[in-house]
Amino acid sequence: MRLTICDFTKTFDRTTVIKDMNLVVEDGEMLALLGPSGCGKSTTLFAVAGIHRVDGGAILFGKRDVSHLPSQKRNVGVVFQNYALYPHMTVFDNIAFPLTIRREGKADIDRKVRAIAELAHIGDLLARRPSQLSGGQQQRVALARALVRQPDVLLLDEPLANLDARLRLEMRSEIRRIQMETGITSILVTHDQVEAMSMCDRIAIMDQGAIRQVATPSEMYRQPASRFVAGFLGNPPIVFLDGEVTGDGGFASRGVSLPLPGRLRHLEAGRPISLGIRPEHVGTSGGARVSGQVVFVEPQGRETLFDIELEGGAILRSIQPAGDDARVGDRVDWAVDSDRLLVFDRHGNAV
Repeated sequence: MRLTICDFTKTFDRTTVIKDMNLVVEDGEMLALLGPSGCGKSTTLFAVAGIHRVDGGAILFGKRDVSHLPSQKRNVGVVFQNYALYPHMTVFDNIAFPLTIRREGKADIDRKVRAIAELAHIGDLLARRPSQLSGGQQQRVALARALVRQPDVLLLDEPLANLDARLRLEMRSEIRRIQMETGITSILVTHDQVEAMSMCDRIAIMDQGAIRQVATPSEMYRQPASRFVAGFLGNPPIVFLDGEVTGDGGFASRGVSLPLPGRLRHLEAGRPISLGIRPEHVGTSGGARVSGQVVFVEPQGRETLFDIELEGGAILRSIQPAGDDARVGDRVDWAVDSDRLLVFDRHGNAV
């Protein structure tokens, strides 16, 4: 089912929080709405679900306009952050609830519940109650309940936020597996870039009620449309240096001089720009060099994160395979892959 959001506008107490948003989620695609708290991603999800009223524009499931239909008539499955399971019901009855409301036959309900429970790997838990389940098991039950009704669209609102790190990793792959096996068009709302990049076909990154870029995870990481997008994606985060273009097709800022990527060496001298340098592009390979003092070292197991203070006071980050013996206070001379640098104009747009 193709989902289309056309000129969507939402207002709360005379304050417009989203205005004229347009977005398409293709049939069978899983798309992430990613952004900081308050950017409008959950508001968008709740409007698609029918929980929030649409104040302008339209929401289409295929060619059907569902903008003003109540949620129970939209055939959407929703998985919330807090699972929202009924504590007095067994797992079987929790999953069966949407079918019971629709008054389906007992035999059909039994068949559908057991089939979706096997898909979610909870077939042996049907007699338990939610209090007898782990967080990961409860999330699987919530997912099975959302899917058993065979929804046109699956909506996931921060579904992994309450899980510990190990379970988040497990459930990322499980939710993606189940979504791909069922082929249901899905929207994931998250503020976690790792979830968005690992689970989804595309990402729509939001800020202040607007979509700033829609792209595949790899495309968005390599070619962010703006400084905001570049800063939101990446861990450890990118470093920005503000400076200007030099006469030889390079960049200068606070004692830092670096060549620009080859495709940008035509930029006019004196133009103010920001340079974005990701930690993985500072270290052992590249045609440019930077010198400075190590001021911070953070071992992370197979990798080590370094902060390097350059002559003018600017700080660069470098992440390298574990084994480098540089320590705080050491002077280092490391390579920079200048062709991988990101460049933004004074307005924060990619150059």
